Amino acid sequence: MAKAMWNGAVIAESDNTVMVEGNHYFPRSSVNSEYLEDSSHSSVCHWKGRAGYYSLVVDGRRNQDAAWFYAEPKSDAGHIKDHVAFWRGVRVEA
Repeated sequence: MAKAMWNGAVIAESDNTVMVEGNHYFPRSSVNSEYLEDSSHSSVCHWKGRAGYYSLVVDGRRNQDAAWFYAEPKSDAGHIKDHVAFWRGVRVEA
């Protein structure tokens, strides 16, 4: 079971993550939506496509753009569609 935690809260928990480039991608259904806030930030990966971001908000603290996802990944990354990964201090334990 993998868990993503930040500021004392479990942001996501799943036994069905996908590992890509050293990052656990959690199924979107396993992510606690109450901690997510849409972000306008985006980035592009040459083989995965355009990433969108969420900021995390827990107990009044914000972690800007700490989660990312590929809404329409390129074909080689199709297995991470509807998955979310974390960084910027979010601790992932597996």
